[in-house]
Amino acid sequence: MEQKVVAMVLAGGKGTRLESLTRKTAKPAVSFAAKYRIIDFPLSNCANSGINTVGVLTQYESTELDEYIGNGEKWGLNGVHSLMSSLAPRQTESGANWYKGTADAITQNIDFLDSEGAEYVVILSGDHIYRTSYQDMISLHIKSKADATISVIEVDPKEASRFGIMAVDENDQIVDFQEKPKQPKSNLASMGVYVFTWKTLKKYLLRDDKNEKSDHDFGKNIIPTMLKDKRILQAYRFSGYWRDVGTLTSLHEANMDVCLNRSNLDLFDRDPLLRIYSKDVLNVPQYIGKNASIKNSIAATGAIILGSVDSCVISSGVIIENHASCKKAVIMENCIIKKGAKIENAIIAPNSIIEENEHINLHKKEIVLVNKR
Repeated sequence: MEQKVVAMVLAGGKGTRLESLTRKTAKPAVSFAAKYRIIDFPLSNCANSGINTVGVLTQYESTELDEYIGNGEKWGLNGVHSLMSSLAPRQTESGANWYKGTADAITQNIDFLDSEGAEYVVILSGDHIYRTSYQDMISLHIKSKADATISVIEVDPKEASRFGIMAVDENDQIVDFQEKPKQPKSNLASMGVYVFTWKTLKKYLLRDDKNEKSDHDFGKNIIPTMLKDKRILQAYRFSGYWRDVGTLTSLHEANMDVCLNRSNLDLFDRDPLLRIYSKDVLNVPQYIGKNASIKNSIAATGAIILGSVDSCVISSGVIIENHASCKKAVIMENCIIKKGAKIENAIIAPNSIIEENEHINLHKKEIVLVNKR
């Protein structure tokens, strides 16, 4: 890109609604679709967009996430003209402060953005599943001379109260913004993907930092203040697959979307501009036994399948023994499903052991998490 664009990925969320999956692991580092981590998606989108400077803002249980991110090699961000930097809260002369909100996380890293010569800043969530290039969105931001551009998607009106909701004019410029309203005025929801002109955003961050009553949040504070000041806020309409996997149900459904091929999230698409990059697990090939039955499922390398599998996502190192049966299950790394066990509509946490003839959630629609590490 001719302009200097820096991406900042907010990856410090605790993810309490994922229960024990995030007890010792940051949400962006949670397994997805057999071979990926959730954070692979925004980082791959950056790489595919030609954004070669990325800051990953970590906080909660960041050890595993930091180890996974490394120097950015998986996404081609470790070169001479590229940089990936893990940015945790720091102790400074004024003391040690956790990130108090999404805006505060950026405020605490103003020096990083200044040192990288940012002209435009792309701010992303580290826990959303989608494939895209941000180039069109950045181009729209520049062409419309916007101060901020927000990626939006149409959602089910019944779900609109879960999101930041916008009203737009005939040019898709934002005229009203509601953060998780009880009575939404539209179904045009923020995806938590922003492009800001850095010079303008910096002024608002510094002003917000001095406001002791602020939540220091983009949706609650920065965007409403910019709108009140008659700044140009542009909506960018996104039409592809996007899902916030912040709950067990949404994480399970997104995995099922992949293995049942029931959405336009096609991870088997070989388009080089939309490829999702991940860690190359050094493991033996998967093995399918002669009496195994597999339908509508995906399995990573190192999986050994001897039993029956239907509509499942099976990660590396999983063993499913003879006469075991798994249906609509997400089975994470290095689990053992022993002989005669039956599983349905469940997420099995990494390194769990399901004992012989154990039955889990049979004939029930609600998704359960089993963690027997």
